[in-house]
Amino acid sequence: MTLLDQARLLLREFPVVDGHNDLPWALREQVRYDLDARDIATRQDAHLHTDLPRLREGGVGAQFWSVYVPCHLSDPVTATLEQIDCVGRLIARYPGDLQRALSAADMEAARAGGRIASLMGAEGGHSIANSLGTLRGLFELGVRYLTLTHNDNVAWADSATDEPRAGGLTAFGREVVREMNRLGMLVDLSHVAATTMRDALDTTAAPVIFSHSSSRAVCDHPRNIPDDVLERLPANGGVAMVTFVPKFVLQAAVEWTAEADENMRAHGFHPLDMTAEAMKAHRAFEERHPRPVATAATVADHLDHMREVAGVDHLGIGGDYDGTAFTPDGLGDVSGYPNLIAELLDRGWSQADLAKLTWQNAVRVLGAAEDVARDLRARRGPSHATLEQLDG
Repeated sequence: MTLLDQARLLLREFPVVDGHNDLPWALREQVRYDLDARDIATRQDAHLHTDLPRLREGGVGAQFWSVYVPCHLSDPVTATLEQIDCVGRLIARYPGDLQRALSAADMEAARAGGRIASLMGAEGGHSIANSLGTLRGLFELGVRYLTLTHNDNVAWADSATDEPRAGGLTAFGREVVREMNRLGMLVDLSHVAATTMRDALDTTAAPVIFSHSSSRAVCDHPRNIPDDVLERLPANGGVAMVTFVPKFVLQAAVEWTAEADENMRAHGFHPLDMTAEAMKAHRAFEERHPRPVATAATVADHLDHMREVAGVDHLGIGGDYDGTAFTPDGLGDVSGYPNLIAELLDRGWSQADLAKLTWQNAVRVLGAAEDVARDLRARRGPSHATLEQLDG
């Protein structure tokens, strides 16, 4: 039996829990949520990284669908609600494949029934508009993690890719974390500044996640996790879910991406613009300057290091499919997870360790957050604090 066969066999029993997939935003951008125009029951290779046939091929058993909206939108809350609606419509449209999940028990039930547990994560504190009531509303609608920032700072937390302003979390930011703990919503520290990571770990009573971040020691990009933060995960109980985005996992791609971003700006596009016109400008740049190519082995290098620092009980996977223009060789879409598992098998990872990476760690962390929430709700009610009250 080949390593790839072994990987596929393992994933039948312990499928991948993927921490971050931007399919809902891709559907908004491409077809304005017209699910007939992008029927993911059929392969959508020309348009998307994600569809049901390839999720099945990839051994995915649970997916945190990102209900991401850009920081610059004038009404991010409404846009986030539209994203939530999109996920709900996908689940209703494909009941034989997708099953709504709100808890660790729901994830296990979906796995037992042969369906893909479908959870939601909101990517960026701007989606709550500085309102703990809005945070609670998103939780009631099924959102089970909030990434504290996206690429820009929010009023109460610093982003990894913006100029520092708060110095980490403000007093209101710490209250957001405490209210998330009370709800049972996972605190997601992808995208945030290292200072914010440390402040959140100092504040939280529940395990945190990094829904799609890799190791800064292996690839020096601010989106990645420093070793001193990884070292704190065992005491916290959290999980760092390695991402596949080449500019976050391959050092040569960091410098190349900086040049490519300047090219996009020079042509009047935002560096993250994935429209056909923008990608035409980007492809012309790439023809002149060939792109450094990451592989499954590149991602495995991150996992090897993260395992050494944090331990195998604190690792997971968050591919960021349909949220990135480029992917590593062998991990080109959601069907590629077996290639990563085969690479890790070749490096001596045991079946038991891989089961933790793919399924068990992520399920455990959500269950632990639920346990903390039950205790906190018995002792205190909802917070009515405001940004103005706590931060002035």
